[in-house]
Amino acid sequence: MKENIIRGLSGVMYVSILVVSIFASEFAFTTLFLLFGVICLRELQRLLHLKSFLGYFLLIGLFYIFSYMRWSPYGTSLLLLITIFVNLFLVKDLMLVNKIPLFEKKKYVIIIFYLIASLIFLTLIPSYTGDFTPELVVGIFSLIWINDTFAYLVGKNFGKKKLFERISPKKTVEGFLGGLVFSAIAAYLVYFFTGLLSVNEWVGLAVILSIFGTLGDLIQSKFKRQAGVKDSGRLMPGHGGLFDRLDSIIFASPFVYAYLQLINYVS
Repeated sequence: MKENIIRGLSGVMYVSILVVSIFASEFAFTTLFLLFGVICLRELQRLLHLKSFLGYFLLIGLFYIFSYMRWSPYGTSLLLLITIFVNLFLVKDLMLVNKIPLFEKKKYVIIIFYLIASLIFLTLIPSYTGDFTPELVVGIFSLIWINDTFAYLVGKNFGKKKLFERISPKKTVEGFLGGLVFSAIAAYLVYFFTGLLSVNEWVGLAVILSIFGTLGDLIQSKFKRQAGVKDSGRLMPGHGGLFDRLDSIIFASPFVYAYLQLINYVS
């Protein structure tokens, strides 16, 4: 009981800080995720068995160029292509190999593209049209939270077939489908309350977030297994590290950004 209360309070505090920063200003939102990035980078380097200050300089420098300055649309597009390629490569390694090769040989590739660039695209999502729209990113976070919640509830109560037992024994196919269905249903509510995009576009976002959010969670679980740890950190009581809390949205964010840019281009 005490553990559930602590878990609930830390979750409420995290959500409150996030929502307040989103509605405060674009600068506050971006700066919060720069700070989150510092914490997540520390936790990721722990998983990679890496002790280096270079990653922090890269994080601050790339955030300054792409998130604050908005240096170049072409540079952002190139970063997006490389980030998606690296993330898809990690998906391939998740499915086909026992150990992620990049984990051992090219740790800075993971740091730059899997973590830093993905965080940058997360900060760019609410202003993908040029104007900062806080309701958009709140809607996206709501969908990922609903997916995670119902994947857990459906999996716990009805799950039988394991989704990826070798990496995450508790995840089930039924849980994944439950999260997908409920986040798709929630997309209608998000559309109703935000008035942004169309219903079908919100459902498309729900599907992308469910699929790539789950893949991101599995990839991070594989990192933790290779590192021999249960959680990435201890910052959030009952949840583990901040990276444990953000792994789904971090991995999904470049795919969400690409989807939104495609919608904007077509429209």
